[in-house]
Amino acid sequence: MIDALPAWLLAELTTVPAFEAFAGVDDLHAGLRRIAERYPELASIRRCGSSRQGDPLWCLTVERRPGEAPGSVPEALAFGLPHPNEPIGGLTALHLAERLCADPGLRERLGFRWRIVDCADPDGLRLNEGWLRGPFTRSHYARHFYRPAGRDQVEWTFPINHEDAYFDNPIAETQALMRLIDEYRPALVASLHNSELGGAYYWLSRPEPALHPVLKSVPEHLGIPLDRGEPEAPDLVVLDDAIYEATALATVYEQTRARGEQWSMRGGSTTWYANRWGALMLVSELPYWHDPRAGDTSPAGISYRDALAGNAAELIDVGDLLNRIVAAVEHNLLAPDSPFWRAARFFSRFLSEAGPARKERSLRPTADRPATVAEATSLALNVHEYRLRYGGILLRALRGEAAVGNVRAAVRAGLAEMEQRYAGWLAEDAQAAELRPIEIRRLVGVQYAATIAAAAHLAGTLTAGPGRPR
Repeated sequence: MIDALPAWLLAELTTVPAFEAFAGVDDLHAGLRRIAERYPELASIRRCGSSRQGDPLWCLTVERRPGEAPGSVPEALAFGLPHPNEPIGGLTALHLAERLCADPGLRERLGFRWRIVDCADPDGLRLNEGWLRGPFTRSHYARHFYRPAGRDQVEWTFPINHEDAYFDNPIAETQALMRLIDEYRPALVASLHNSELGGAYYWLSRPEPALHPVLKSVPEHLGIPLDRGEPEAPDLVVLDDAIYEATALATVYEQTRARGEQWSMRGGSTTWYANRWGALMLVSELPYWHDPRAGDTSPAGISYRDALAGNAAELIDVGDLLNRIVAAVEHNLLAPDSPFWRAARFFSRFLSEAGPARKERSLRPTADRPATVAEATSLALNVHEYRLRYGGILLRALRGEAAVGNVRAAVRAGLAEMEQRYAGWLAEDAQAAELRPIEIRRLVGVQYAATIAAAAHLAGTLTAGPGRPR
C-alpha cells in the first residue's frame, strides 16, 4: 500500500522535525506569532475569539500568493486541540503553517488560502500541561490527564436544529470556530484530533475513494498500524479500512429514531456545522502508544461476545465506583463547579451508560462470532484507558478539594479510596501490555500528510507531478 504515496508527499514527510515534547498553550501561541513575523507578505495573525476564562484564540491566515484578493481562491480551515487532551494537532498546525509559508510550490499545489487555529481549547490544554513534556509513561500521562465534560467540549457544542434535536448554547470557543466557518465557508476542514491506544484511523464526511489509499498508506509508511479494533461507536459506516463516515446530522437522527431511541445528544459536531457549506471534513486520529496488535485481524481465540461482555462488566464496575464516590462527596465540596468536578460527574454518568450498553450488545446474535486480535485487544485495553482517564479526573478533583482546605470526612474518605483503587489500576495497566510511546515526529507526520493530501485531492493535484496545473 505504500506505493500509493506520491513522491511529493513522501518528500513532505521528511520535513517534519523531531519533537522532544508536546507544546503547551504559550508555546503554540508564540510559534504562530513567529511564523507571522517571519512571513509578513504571506501570513497574518488575528484574534478570532476568547476562551471562557479569557485566553485568546488565534487564527493565522496563509495566502496562496501575496496580495491575492479575498474570495479569489478556495478556503481551508485547520485547527488543533478540539479536545484539549489531544495535543498532536497543535504541533501539526504549526508545522502546516511553517511549510505553507516556506514553500511556494506546496502552496500552489494545494491551491487554498488557509486559516489555521493552533489551539481551540486553551483552558483545557493548560489542565493537561502536566504531562506534555513527559516522562511519557502511562502513569505520568494518566495522573495529569484532563478531558472536559460534554457541555464543555468545543467539538460537541455546535448548534443543531433538526426535528426535535435542538441546541443553541455553543461555548465561546465553539462560537469562534463557527464564525470562521461562516465567514470563510471552507471547502476543507481538518479537525486535528488524536486518540490514545490502538492504531491510526480517520473520519471523512463523504467518501473520497481516490484519497483513501493515501490516507491508509501514510501511517504504514511511518510504522503506525491502522486501527482495526473496536470502533468508537457501534454501527458506524465504514468507508474503507480504518476510515469511517462522519455521518450527517439528519442521517444520525433518523438512525437513532429508527432504533426506537430518543435523541439525547446536547450539541453538534464540527462536521455537522461545516456541512452547511459543503466542506469535506477530515478528522485524523492517532494513538500515543504503539501496539502492533491494533491491526491484527487474525482470530484471538475468544468470541466477540465474551470479549464485549468482559469489557462491559469491567466498565460497569468502574462506573459504579466513580458514581458512588461522586454521590458521597457531592454535598461536601468547596469548589463544586470546577472543570474537574464537571468532568468527573459527566464521565461517571458516561460509564454508567456505556457498560450496560455494551452488555446489551454482547447478547445480540451478531456478537456470536470469533473476535479478532485487534478487537479483543482494544476491548481489553479500553478498560484500562477508561479507568485511568476518568478515575484520574475524579482523583484530581478530590485532590483539588484537599488543596483548597476541604477536610470534611466524606471528601477525605473518597480521596483515600480513590488513591488506593487508582494505584491498583496503574499496576494492572503496567502488566496488561508492553506499550511504548510513539515518536512524536511520526504522529505529527501522519496528521500533516493526511491534511495536505486531502487538500491536494480537492485541488486535483494529489498525483500530479511538479509544475502540473490544477
